[in-house]
Amino acid sequence: MSAQTYLAYDFPLLSAFWAMLWFFLWIMWFVLLFRIVFDIFRDDSLSGWAKTGWLAFCVVLPFLGVFVYVIARGKNMGRREIAHAREQQEAMDSYIRQTARGGEPTSSVDELTRLSEIRARGDITDEEFRKAKDLVLSGSGASAPPPHATSTSGR
Repeated sequence: MSAQTYLAYDFPLLSAFWAMLWFFLWIMWFVLLFRIVFDIFRDDSLSGWAKTGWLAFCVVLPFLGVFVYVIARGKNMGRREIAHAREQQEAMDSYIRQTARGGEPTSSVDELTRLSEIRARGDITDEEFRKAKDLVLSGSGASAPPPHATSTSGR
């Protein structure tokens, strides 16, 4: 009546499955731990002492500290993550808009001043100046002189 008992770990395929399961659980644990540590430092509503207390709790008693942190502050973790992502997106959009514009937009007065300096140097004729001035004053186009007029003739 002595029948041999086989455990799931005795089969090589199940042994590999259990090893992979524990490995991924271990990785998930560290990802959660690091997310919580980053959240502790990112949260502006916590004082320095509160941050120190939560960090010490999560380092000294990692399992209990992480679980208590997720229970106590987990709902706001997602909100802080979303707010941080929105801030990054707004900063990126602002940077792209500013870069696409070419820096600060120039006023019509600045454009007219630049045009008069170009005319004074003799790089554009009076007729080209008048056309460019009309464009600037109407606000419908760039006041850059024609390409043939930008080269200096012996100056």
